[in-house]
Amino acid sequence: MYTGAVGRPGRLAGLLVAPLVGLACPWVGAQEVVEATLENGLRVLLQEDHRSPVASFQVWYRVGSRDERVGLTGLSHYLEHMMFKGTPTYGPRVYSRLIETVGGQDNAFTSHDATVYHVTVAAEQLDLVLELEADRMRHLLLDPREVDAERKVVMEERRTRTEDDPVGALAELFNAVAFVAHPYRLPTIGFAQDVERLAASDLRTWYDTYYRPNNSIVVAAGDFRAAELLEKIRTRFGAIARGADPPRVAASEPEQRGERRVWLRKEAQLPVIFAGYPAPNHRSEDAYPLEVLSTVLSGGRASRLYRRLVYEERLALEAGGDYTRLTLDPDTFTFYVTVLPERTVEEAERALAAEVERLRTELISEEELLRAQNQLEAAHLFAQDSVFNRAATLARYELLGSWRLRETYLAGIKAVTREDVRRVAERHLVVDRRTTAILVPVPAAAARQ
Repeated sequence: MYTGAVGRPGRLAGLLVAPLVGLACPWVGAQEVVEATLENGLRVLLQEDHRSPVASFQVWYRVGSRDERVGLTGLSHYLEHMMFKGTPTYGPRVYSRLIETVGGQDNAFTSHDATVYHVTVAAEQLDLVLELEADRMRHLLLDPREVDAERKVVMEERRTRTEDDPVGALAELFNAVAFVAHPYRLPTIGFAQDVERLAASDLRTWYDTYYRPNNSIVVAAGDFRAAELLEKIRTRFGAIARGADPPRVAASEPEQRGERRVWLRKEAQLPVIFAGYPAPNHRSEDAYPLEVLSTVLSGGRASRLYRRLVYEERLALEAGGDYTRLTLDPDTFTFYVTVLPERTVEEAERALAAEVERLRTELISEEELLRAQNQLEAAHLFAQDSVFNRAATLARYELLGSWRLRETYLAGIKAVTREDVRRVAERHLVVDRRTTAILVPVPAAAARQ
């Protein structure tokens, strides 16, 4: 919820699908992963899936807002927009038009950790996709006039997602307070003042630094022969020169020693509470118990938060949370509550704190543990039931170290015990390490002051 993944306006910009209703056999028809690293450093992952005559082709660049700094925020997202503005071979806006002509769908998104371009097409059209993606990996025009014209689009996107969206503005403020040193504190879309002054030369430097085969992952899943597709990728991408290895972020967040609270006064209909705690990522032994804990607390309408705050005490319109294991660096374990107009923020905070404290001091029931594990298993399996999600899962894990990390997920979730859940709650959900951001609704006139 708080990672700030951003896509082009009006188009899908998600990573993995979550809502699920039952189980199927998503692995039927899927083959083993074929992997290769080309001489120029390009990492390639291919998985055949012959259940339908389509394929998802994705290029993941290892660059996102975590690689930026104040003064140059929004570079990764701005460049994502410019990747559709043409090369000497294919002019502005030709990319999407060609994909649409053959019945395909293309899109892109930017996150803290990566910038991703993805296409879903009839598998027989993959040659066109290879040509287009290889071409724009190193031949982007970045015409200053196109850059300036696109600035208005990016600024409008920021306005609708942040300035004019109270919850978006609160999320941006929460991140800025929860992190004091790590660039996860920066908004993926960039600060308005930075976006206003980014020049074509800034984007060119960013492009030349990070858009290199040795900083990229090409992944595909669908109805193709992996060996044949790999040779075509070698032909299209193999001649692209590798670049210098890009600089890597070395910043780490210092230990939080004291609760942080911040209020945002903004025109809005209802108060909203964001609360979060620093949490480890997939590298920690606590990651799987934290994911189960998050599901027990906020995984749907049967979760503890929803039952207590929405159904039982009628404090909130909605309540939930989020824990994301699969980040390059440790992020936050978060909650959100939208408070009903006849109730107070203080009441909602007390109820939220009581549920957190219960997890720190009491064991969850066996039924809750099993339900959470089943929810997570179903979500994991169903996410693999489309070629897009299958390819995205491979790439996401490869970004973190190896696509093979996905194979440990179900075993890790099933190994979690009730004692593990209580232990990680006691260790990580500590008041002195909590950050709380509260949206305080004000009349329109007061919000403008």
